[in-house]
Amino acid sequence: MAPVLEKKLLGAAGAGDTLENCNAEEEGQNLWSSILSEVSTRSSSKLPSGKNILVFGEDGSGKTTIMAKLQGAEHNKKGRGLEYLYLSVHDEDRDDLTRCNVWILDGDLYHKGLLKFALSAESVHDTLAVFVVDMSRPWTIMESLQKWASVLRDHIDKLKIPPEEMREMEQKMVKSFQEYMEPEDCTPASPQRRSAAGGSEDEGVLLPLGDNVLTHNLGIPVLIVCTKCDAVSVLEKDQDYKEEHFDFIQSHIRRFSLQYGAALIYTSVKEEKNLDLLYKYILHKMYGFPLTTPALVVEKDAVFIPSGWDNEKKIAILHENLLTVKAEDAFEDFITKPPVRKLVHDKEVNAEDEQVFLMKQQSLLAKQPATPTRATESPARTASGSPRPTGRTGTANVASVSPMTAVKKPDPNMKGAAANEGVLANFFNSLLSKKTGSPGSPGSGGGGGGVQGSAKKAGQKPVLTDVQAELDRMTRKSDSTVTPNNTSPTESEA
Repeated sequence: MAPVLEKKLLGAAGAGDTLENCNAEEEGQNLWSSILSEVSTRSSSKLPSGKNILVFGEDGSGKTTIMAKLQGAEHNKKGRGLEYLYLSVHDEDRDDLTRCNVWILDGDLYHKGLLKFALSAESVHDTLAVFVVDMSRPWTIMESLQKWASVLRDHIDKLKIPPEEMREMEQKMVKSFQEYMEPEDCTPASPQRRSAAGGSEDEGVLLPLGDNVLTHNLGIPVLIVCTKCDAVSVLEKDQDYKEEHFDFIQSHIRRFSLQYGAALIYTSVKEEKNLDLLYKYILHKMYGFPLTTPALVVEKDAVFIPSGWDNEKKIAILHENLLTVKAEDAFEDFITKPPVRKLVHDKEVNAEDEQVFLMKQQSLLAKQPATPTRATESPARTASGSPRPTGRTGTANVASVSPMTAVKKPDPNMKGAAANEGVLANFFNSLLSKKTGSPGSPGSGGGGGGVQGSAKKAGQKPVLTDVQAELDRMTRKSDSTVTPNNTSPTESEA
């Protein structure tokens, strides 16, 4: 009996060991299952790679500068065509690091064909579009937004995405817009609650979209960045901008944002305003990081409106401050480009031809009051002033047909006047001789008689033979008037 009992006891002990071994194996399997589950969870929550940011904007709007600032680069050089840089994304809670590609398209539409290297049918699902506008030139804002949105729409259409896939992308945008919740209303999200889509994990009642919301659905998230907002004070000082100007600008941008389901943020690299907020919002949209900053609409140069927060009623609050303009007025009619200040150049004046000028001066001399001649003097002066017989008066002057002879005939008793007139005649005669090449004789250039005071053709010197002859005759007469023995010309001829 004893051996049988011993054998039974040993069998019972062996069965107990087997049961313990089975329990240990089950515990080991559970441990490995939990480890594998944790590893799979961590691998699924790793930061995704291959995310892209596509930046549009005019030349000089600051798109390269602001992206380089987010990158942490101290110095940046503007490129041409399609620029590339990347943002380093670090998840401190999981000690995970990845890169976000940034493509910056040149402001010249000539380079829009390069978009095929940055946005393809495969990468469109992981792309954020950023439209950069310049607050220092507010009159360009709406035109720039319309232009680049059209460029992006045309490129997406060329990708030939299947209609079913495009509808899914558009529905994802609608759902993301509807699921927006104010940060203070959200449950404080721990690092473990980061979702891949960046939206709320709780399923709730989704409100329908309002009027003019996502009417231009691109299927990808859009962000509008208004740079150089430190220029607000400059616009107020130099362009006399008022509060309603900035409210009008903000109203138009926000209504555009509603159409594309876009977010809006005002930034300033110079004052480092909202740069950190811009970086956090990009991480929120691209990687699902929690957003803790609510909408900011109080300060006109630091506006922040996340996608899904805005609606027509909130925008209408801005319209209450519009006094001299209506919200429906065209943007370019109220926000006008200031006139360009150019140096005013005096109108070019062509110098008058020298010969024409001299003829005019000669004609002015001819129109001066005539000096009294012997024929018009009183009988008393004639009797006492000259012994010449009256019958010979003016015989030398009658031969000339020019009115200059009678007008400028010197008085024999006025020696100084005759001398001065002769000097003046010699002066004009020398100038005319130099320009026309005449030797000074009355017969030179006779072919041009009768053209006095005008030129035959443009660019030709006027023919001045009559004037030349008259001046030569005056010179000879003035020389004969002033004689060493103070005698009159008529006495010498006699």
